[in-house]
Formats: sequence, structure tokens, C-alpha cells
Amino acid sequence: MQSIGNFESLRYFLPELVLTGALLLVVIADLLARGRGRLVTAIITLGALGAATAYALDLYGAGSALLFTGMIAIDPFAVYFKLIFYAASALVLLFAYFSPDMRESEMGEFAALLLAVAIGLSLMASSVDMVMMAISLELVSVPCYVLAGFLKKNRRSAEAALKYVIYGAASSGVMVYGMSLLYGVTGATNIFAVAERLTAVPVYPLTTLVAIGFILAGLGYKISSVPFHFWTPDVYEGAPTPVTAFLSVGPKAAGFAMMVRFFYSGLAQATGDRWIPIAGLDWPALLAALAAATMTFGNLAAIPQTNLKRLLAYSTIAHAGYMLMGFVVLSNQGVAAILFYLGVYLLMNLGAFLVVITVAKLARGEEIAHYRGLVWRSPLLAVAMGIFLFSLIGLPPSAGFIGKLYLFAAVIREKYYWLAVVGVLNSVVSLYYYARVLKAIFLETAEDTRALPLPVPALALIVVLAVPTLALGVWWTPLWNLASRSLGFIAP
Repeated sequence: MQSIGNFESLRYFLPELVLTGALLLVVIADLLARGRGRLVTAIITLGALGAATAYALDLYGAGSALLFTGMIAIDPFAVYFKLIFYAASALVLLFAYFSPDMRESEMGEFAALLLAVAIGLSLMASSVDMVMMAISLELVSVPCYVLAGFLKKNRRSAEAALKYVIYGAASSGVMVYGMSLLYGVTGATNIFAVAERLTAVPVYPLTTLVAIGFILAGLGYKISSVPFHFWTPDVYEGAPTPVTAFLSVGPKAAGFAMMVRFFYSGLAQATGDRWIPIAGLDWPALLAALAAATMTFGNLAAIPQTNLKRLLAYSTIAHAGYMLMGFVVLSNQGVAAILFYLGVYLLMNLGAFLVVITVAKLARGEEIAHYRGLVWRSPLLAVAMGIFLFSLIGLPPSAGFIGKLYLFAAVIREKYYWLAVVGVLNSVVSLYYYARVLKAIFLETAEDTRALPLPVPALALIVVLAVPTLALGVWWTPLWNLASRSLGFIAP
């Protein structure tokens, strides 16, 4: 992979530079408007995210290169994730407009924090040096702590932020300690150099395995895998719903991006379209066990939930387990299946949270009981929620079905039959708790039968998310081709 000097690297760093400039503009505009520049800050933020997306697309065909003395990489893999991050950020900013949690005077702060997180997410997907990995993860985590506690006078929000900070600080500290151990073993922080030295001379296998386990703690915390998931339900329930929607997609996708880079580029060797762990380190077996435990715990813990945000929190844990299945098979098909599923997950999970935001504003509640008879009060909301939940279950004809199909195909192809069986059984379990919500929406009667007037902007956003969720269940080839072409993260 070509290494580019610092000054020349700037032209490949335009998406992040645009977002940084927009962050400063948003702060200045909010100060000048004295908290009343809601429309101006939204226009600046959306414009910057649009420009960053355009620059990222322009870089998609530019090949692969190492930037800033090998600290980060620009390649199709990073660009794919940047598109997910920018789309999620733009949608969540629009969600905030319809959320009853957000006041006009706070939108400038919210937009600035969202841009800061988007910059950190971009760096997480591009980092190929352990120092930059730690820095970018903290650049994401710290603004997310603030976002989780954004409702300063709300006790649940404050509690969510505190738990997030405690778990985040602990997992980050453990991860950095693991990186220091790996540096001590190899004498390198660049993951390509780590791979070369572990391949050349097998050194201290026990220390290396301990280092991998500690690093996995930090990455597992970001994707909400067991046993690093404890913060997820409380933070998702207590944070403002737009923030919860963002946390369920953006940081989770960045966590998977960093995991793939670290484990595949730093701890494995490519042989054709498959991978072999370096120096006999059997980390795939550990991650396979984590995948099974994560999806099983997430689905079982979701069953007794009555709060829909909390139910969706456990659902995100389960979906992290499904995506880990594609990670452990050590094949390009498995990684492409993860990328495809993350694109699909963006649509269906953000769509489900948009319905939660809308119902919370119109019906004043987040409990499943508030969804009783929704089909009679707002047929469009009910149908949209049905589409998103069917896709989260993985039923045809939905994008979620195709996403799970690719994941299970990758697992079966590599003969992880036991993991495929666990995944199928967990999908059956998930049908039960999602069906409870569908039953309340379509089969139960509401105490209040008044119609819920759906605002036109909210309707437009729901259509934007629901239509692709269905369309990708019928014609998924473009997204799959894009995911398959985004695997250029291999050679240094």
C-alpha cells in the first residue's frame, strides 16, 4: 500500500476537514443566534454531511493509500463505512427535529456534538495504527457520553451518561493496556508491522493472547457484545431517543470496522479469499463463542421487556452477535456479509427508532402498551413499524432477510454448522418478542382511539427508510456489489 506524505495526505482527508470546519461554524452560528439558530445550524450540518459524502464517493475509486506517516488508511473499506456514518448522522439530526426530547435552544449543541462524533467515526474506520485507534475511539466516546446525558434535568438521562462513562472508561483503559502489551511483544504500533513481526518470529504467545483479549474488551464495548454489553440497555433507555438511534448504528458500525482492520490486517494472513490466524493464535474460536453468547443473551433478555427502547437495546446486542458470525469465519464473503448487513441495519433500526420517536411525541409513551391499536390510530405508522420489525426478525421479503441469508451462507460455507444452528434458533426466539409488538399494533384495542396526526416531514422520513428496507429484500444486488468491492483493506 502506498504511503503518502503529511501535506499530500490532506487532499484525501477532505471529508474530515469539511466536518471539522462545519463543527466550528455551527458553534459560532449558535453563539451568534443565542440558541435560536436551529434552522441555520441544521442547514450547515446537513450541507457539511452532504459535501463530506460527495468527497468520500470521489475517493472510492482512488485506490488504497496510507496517510499521515501510516496512521490512517484511505481505501474502499473506509469509504463504505464513512457513507454509513454520514447517512446515519444526517438522519439522526432530522430525527431530533421531531423528538419531544429536544428543545430549539439545544439543537446547536446537539449538531456540534454529532459532527464531532462523525469525525471520530471516520477516523475509527480508517485507523491502521494502535495509537490512532485509541485516540479515534475516545474522540467518539467522549461526545457520546455528553449526548447520552443531553437531557440535563432528566434523572434517567443523567444515570445513562454516568453508566456510559464508567463502562467506557474501564473498557478503554483495558484496551489501551492490551495495546501496550502487544507493542511490548512486537515493538510496533502499526497493525501491518505487528502482523509482519508476529509472522516472522512467534513471540510470547500467552502474552499476545492476553493482549488480544484486553483489546477485544474495548472493541466489544463499542459493538455491545457479551460480556461488554452491560451499559447498553440502561443507556439506550435513558438517552434521548435520537441519540439512542445513533448509538445503535454509528458507533456499532465503527466498532466492527476497527475489529476487521485489527484482527484481519494485524492478526491474520490472506490466502486467496480466506484468512489464517497468525502464529497459531486461535482467536476465531474465542469470537465464535462470543457471537453465540451475544445473540443468545440479547434475544433472551429482550423477551420480558415492556419498554420498546429497552427491547430494541437488547435487540441491538443480538444483532451484534449475528454480525460476529460473519467475522469469525475468516473469509472475504463473511466480511462482505457484515458490510451488507450494516447497510441494511442502518435502514431498519433507524426506521424502528423513528417510529418510537413519533409515537412518543404523539401518544406520549415508549411502552409497548402505547402501541395498542396503532393500526387504527395511524395506519401508516403501523405499517412502517411492521416493515421494520419484519426486517429485524429476518423475514422475507425484507432487506433483513437477505442480510441474514448472506451471514448464514458465509458461516455454512466455512462449516461452522453449530454456529449456524445457534443463529437460526436465536432468530426463532426473536420472532416471539417482535411479535408481541406486532400483536399490540395490529390485534389489540387502544383505550384512546383518537387518530394520531402524522407530520409530513416525519412521514417523508419514514418513507425514505421503509421503501429501501422493502426494495433491498427484492433487489439487493447493488448494495451487495458495493459491499463486495469494499474489501480493499488487506495489503500494507
